[in-house]
This record gives sequence, structure tokens and C-alpha cells, in this order.
Amino acid sequence: MPETTSLPDRADDRSSAPNRPAGVTTSPGRPWRRAAVVLVASFVLGGLTSYAQGFLPGAAAPFANSASGWTLLTALLVAWYARAPRARTWHAAVLGATSFVLLTLGYTVAADVRGFFYDPTMFGVVGLVVGPFVGVAAAWLWRAGVHAALGTAALAGIGVGESVYGLTTVVETTGATYWVVIGVVALILLVGMLARRLRGALTVAIAVAGTAVVAAAFVVAYRALGTIG
Repeated sequence: MPETTSLPDRADDRSSAPNRPAGVTTSPGRPWRRAAVVLVASFVLGGLTSYAQGFLPGAAAPFANSASGWTLLTALLVAWYARAPRARTWHAAVLGATSFVLLTLGYTVAADVRGFFYDPTMFGVVGLVVGPFVGVAAAWLWRAGVHAALGTAALAGIGVGESVYGLTTVVETTGATYWVVIGVVALILLVGMLARRLRGALTVAIAVAGTAVVAAAFVVAYRALGTIG
């Protein structure tokens, strides 16, 4: 389940593409072609995470069995989609949810092929609830100001939160390597956005404080999920 380049700010409700000369047609379907790639890739990658459980080294194994793994894949796919000129925030929200659910379904199908049973209900619901936020956060990484700060806080917070959860709850059975790495990756995202895209005391405060809040909420929520069933 991962560089970023600076893109010009893009309004949410209209295209920033320059006017085209007469006779030159636009390609309004392009975002939907990207969306189709995201959906197919989500299903395939979900299946691959099931197979990955059989060959990943122990230190990396939690990647195929943790929320951060699918969150990372969803964020990367939607962030790629969001670079399309006509992409919209609501597209990212829908794709975030759909991508996460398809990752779950792909995993379920692959597990069945391998002879294992996996019930996708819980993580399917999690995907429907959390996926839109992950999708919007990923798309907003290309923005500036408060939008970029909120997107950064959401994604970095999930990474830091799972790092804390792993290091305090399951480290004895999984080892610490993956949890340390995912925490470092989340902090690199936060520091990178602070250095390159976030300007002003307000946006910096939103990104930093938001990361802490999301991380704390993640730990509480994931521990609660761990008591289900």
C-alpha cells in the first residue's frame, strides 16, 4: 500500500483550464476515465493485500492487515485522480468511499480464492463512513490554505494515530517496525506540507493541532472497534 509537486490552486466549482481555440474539443470524460482506473485498481490492490499477507516479511506484515494500508492506497489513488483538470471535491468524496469499499471486496474475493473466509461488513461500513473524508483530504493536498491544512491533518492524523495504536496495543505480536515507519511517514507528510504549501499561523495551527486531534480520535475509535465481536 506509497512525491508531490506543487500545482496551481484550483477553484472547487469550475475548471481552471485556459480557453481553447475554436474547433478544438475538450475531453470532459477524462476525469471519469481516471475514476474507472481508481475503481479497478482499488479492487485489484485489495486482492493483492490478501496475498501479501503470505509473503511480506514479518516487519512489514501489518501493512496488509491494518487500516493505514488501505487508507494509504485510497489516498494515493484519489490524489492521482484529483490532478485531473475537471476533478471536483465531491468526486473525491465518492471515490474515497468507493475505493475503500472495493479494497475490502477485493480482499474478500482473494481470501475466498485462497480458501479463507473474510466478512467484509465491518470494514465496508468503515469505508463508507471514513472513505469520503480520506478522499477529500487527499484531493485537498493539492490546494493551499485551510483546505490543504485540513487534508494534511486528516491523513497525517490517521498515520500517527495508527502508529500510536500499534505501538501501545499490538506491538508484542507484530513488532514495532511497521508502526514506527507509518508514524514517520505521517510526520514527513505533515512537515513537508508545512514547508511547501502551508503558510500563515492559522493554517499551521490547523495542520498541527488537527493532526493531534485526528490521531487521538483514531486511537479511541480503533480500540473501540477492537472490542466488537
